Amino acid sequence: MNAIELQGISKSYRRKHILQNVDLQIQAGTFTVIFGGPGSGKSVLQRLIVGLEKPDSGRVLLRGEDATRVIPSERNIGYIPQSFALYPHYSVFDNIAYPLTLAGSQRDKIRPAVERTAELLKITHLLEKKPDQLSGGEKQRVAIARGIVKNTEIFIFDDPLTGLDFKLREQLFDDFRRLRETLGATFIYTTSDALETLIMADEIAVLAEGRITEHGSTRDVFDHPQHAWTMRSLGFPESTLFEGSLHSAGSGYECHTRLFDFAVDLTSAGQPPAEVVVGIRPQDLSVNESLAPNWLSTPATIILQEDLGGELVLYLEKDSFSFESVLPHRKDHLLNGDDVVVHVDPQKLVIFDPESGFRIGQGRV
Repeated sequence: MNAIELQGISKSYRRKHILQNVDLQIQAGTFTVIFGGPGSGKSVLQRLIVGLEKPDSGRVLLRGEDATRVIPSERNIGYIPQSFALYPHYSVFDNIAYPLTLAGSQRDKIRPAVERTAELLKITHLLEKKPDQLSGGEKQRVAIARGIVKNTEIFIFDDPLTGLDFKLREQLFDDFRRLRETLGATFIYTTSDALETLIMADEIAVLAEGRITEHGSTRDVFDHPQHAWTMRSLGFPESTLFEGSLHSAGSGYECHTRLFDFAVDLTSAGQPPAEVVVGIRPQDLSVNESLAPNWLSTPATIILQEDLGGELVLYLEKDSFSFESVLPHRKDHLLNGDDVVVHVDPQKLVIFDPESGFRIGQGRV
């Protein structure tokens, strides 16, 4: 069953298109991350689901029912906005209780609900304090508690970890995973952070230029990106994108680039463009060792390297073109300025249409 279904949702402000014909189905019980860059429309999409905005066209279905014109208080969604937005004159208890108080819940039902939620987030000891007595991480936990205190099956988080340091974010990653397992609810979470996305998502919906460009399991979206923006942005370090040109070769095509020349499998119908964009993840490039006889190779020079403990990030250059490789830590010592040979499985090279950004093929052996 779909907890949320968006059908042909469009939204504009002052003739600027923010969302364009968005279709999205989110199954009940999943942790879905809406991943997109700044200005992609993530927050607007969430506000449309919550009911704080109305679409120009399209429908919002909640639990199978059309909720497009239903007011926010009747949608029964737990909403955690990007800012803490805590009431400074309220105690932590009253901040968490506010949604229940607003809904007219009886006091004898509010207290156990607040205490149960505070225990989930390990903030019971803070209930009598005021927001100005809390650290940034504690404030965020209070904001999350206020969003999940309602008895509902759908919770929406609008980029809630923005501005927190990495240690606090790591702690809150654990909180979100534990909450999801405890509540068994549908979580929708928006972020532009690739690490947050990969750590927490069951499913990823990629939002780019106001459109959902792909939606699937975390593994599938990472391994088989359907759009150049996804390929570049979803991972660390970011993937390398570079220009290529397609040429007929017998019954097929070859792609010529500044790094590799390789045979191509096209997956889209019709005449392919002459000029294309090629993407490769740094983790798929090896240095000075080819793992199979049919791998491609190219010379390069090490410009810089970063030792991350278990991994080594190499910054490489060939003919003034810079790219990166991520290697498992190794015993042989590579030095800046060393000339090396870079190898890649041709099937890891992904080809995109430069106009639409969508995937049209990949390299083949």
